[in-house]
Amino acid sequence: MKLSNFNFELPQELLAEYPAENRDESKLMVIHRETGKIEHKMFKDLIDYFDEGDVMCLNNTKVFPARLFGNKEKTGARIEVFLLRELNEEQRLWDVLVDPARKIRIGNKLYFGEDESLVAEVIDNTTSRGRTLRFLYDGSYIDFRRKMRELGETPLPKYIKRDVEPEDEQRYQTIYAKHEGAVAAPTAGLHFSKHLLKRLEIKGIDFAEVTLHVGLGTFNPVEVEDLSKHKMDSEELVIDERATEIVNNAKAQKRKVCAVGTTVMRGLESAVSSERSLNTFEGWTNKFIFPPYEFSIADAMITNFHLPKSTLLMMVSAFMGHDLMKKAYKQAILEGYRFYSYGDAMLIL
Repeated sequence: MKLSNFNFELPQELLAEYPAENRDESKLMVIHRETGKIEHKMFKDLIDYFDEGDVMCLNNTKVFPARLFGNKEKTGARIEVFLLRELNEEQRLWDVLVDPARKIRIGNKLYFGEDESLVAEVIDNTTSRGRTLRFLYDGSYIDFRRKMRELGETPLPKYIKRDVEPEDEQRYQTIYAKHEGAVAAPTAGLHFSKHLLKRLEIKGIDFAEVTLHVGLGTFNPVEVEDLSKHKMDSEELVIDERATEIVNNAKAQKRKVCAVGTTVMRGLESAVSSERSLNTFEGWTNKFIFPPYEFSIADAMITNFHLPKSTLLMMVSAFMGHDLMKKAYKQAILEGYRFYSYGDAMLIL
């Protein structure tokens, strides 16, 4: 499989700028892998495809307000700082992206907030846009994190051209988000409402939670024609005993295990035992799934509609078969399904 196999024309107007009015009322395309049958439903109809004892695996990562705007010392130029990950809590070192990058050199200072109470010093260049910053703040670590949260903005993806609005803080977050650490939402989970989760629970569906802190690397474009040469960024992953128990019990009883999102699928496939059961895991994963690939854990998957040439589209192709994926995407475009983070969903059975 080559990169060019994953290119298609995506009309600009199908990129969703806003979420559906109600979380569980986005459109849902249901795809049956064995027969190739495609159905058009609403997300809340999902419940009809699962039975008692089936398991949904959720990613309970929580998005933090990772986008900050500061001013460069002396010139006052406005600089966007995108927080990627904390490197050292004690020294307040962070791995970030800066924009415009050409203006930001080692030794520069950036000031944040109207009172300029938060300052950052550039101490290293990591990539063309990447920098290591040391934050200077007069207060405890808890106060420092509170200040960053107060100054930060919901990190909506760049394709959304509008300004961040107050409702984004809640809508660009799953309702079961628990552990802060992601710079992008696990978007398949955005479609679940409290009401739908309750109905699934009443029907006897079990939930297993894993934590994969989504990094920006998930959205890095693939720039090599030979997919085996693409390197994924590492992301932090935790799968605890409770989750492995729920998943392995369901597999032993021949129940459905559904990965809610590509992040969950990647997490599960990063922790497979030699007997093809799920292991506990605590560490980092840079797993890249593209066709051909044999999946070991999940036999169903919920995912959004992805961009051409993205690693997410490659995983979907590996799971549902390349020709069926192309057919489904062609239909999605014809039927006006909305793509990407705030878009519609697909259930692959």
